[in-house]
Amino acid sequence: MTSVLYDTPGPRAKARNWIYSGVFLVAAAALAWWVLSSLADQNQLDADKWSPFVEGQVWTTFLLPGLGETLRAGAISMVIALPLGALLGIGRLSDHTWVRSIVGAWVEFFRAIPVLMLMLFGSAFYVQYTGVDSAVRPLYAVITGLVLYNSAVIAEIVRAGVESLPRGQTDAAKAIGMRKGQVMTNVLIPQAVTAMLPALVSQLVVVLKDTAIGGAVLGLAELLSTYRQISANYSNIIPTLIVIAAIYIAVNFALTTFASWMEGRLRKSKRSTGAMVPVSQFDAGQNAGGAA
Repeated sequence: MTSVLYDTPGPRAKARNWIYSGVFLVAAAALAWWVLSSLADQNQLDADKWSPFVEGQVWTTFLLPGLGETLRAGAISMVIALPLGALLGIGRLSDHTWVRSIVGAWVEFFRAIPVLMLMLFGSAFYVQYTGVDSAVRPLYAVITGLVLYNSAVIAEIVRAGVESLPRGQTDAAKAIGMRKGQVMTNVLIPQAVTAMLPALVSQLVVVLKDTAIGGAVLGLAELLSTYRQISANYSNIIPTLIVIAAIYIAVNFALTTFASWMEGRLRKSKRSTGAMVPVSQFDAGQNAGGAA
């Protein structure tokens, strides 16, 4: 079967595809064998190093409390950063030059600073100018850094999402007498949400993962930081890191699956124009600011 966009491969193309697939599978199997044999040589596959993770104590004492702190820091940061980023994004589209200038300077300033520096600034600020208790100060500093950086990135996602819509949407809304604010809230934002959703979810995953920076630098008792206590008690640092990585993957997979389900519902409700904000457009900003 042949279409305008895709030609059905012939016998030679099919044979070539089978060869490429076979080479890839062999290479993947060789890599897996090398990794497992290396771990076995270092006694990392011994049962005594993995057995703690089938017992309840490691989970109730270390992993679940750490996961709870990660989710708390990530959730609070998302709840604050999303509306703040939406307001900043709308400000970037304002008809008033002074509004666009101030908001643009704010967004570019915080996008350009690594999130680690913002966390350190936040910690120093709470130490010198507030009476925040030292027990919760790392949480406050991590949330402050994540909100300032990610609200700036979300503002750009919102701006790009609205600008990706066809110009006719705005013209049609103005033709029936809608004001600027009504066009934005009743026409553009509801349609842009679907276009923005993949990029927004990608940024929320970044928020969740960046909480680990607070554990490494500020002493926040989040998920990754628990590897120190677990490996000190059971001498199994590699198995511990593998288990923690698996937990991160499971949580982020659940988040992206939920977002995909929501995106599908929005598209079925016909609130989409088919426009899409490319995630790669904001990856560069993440690497610049979030790599820390």
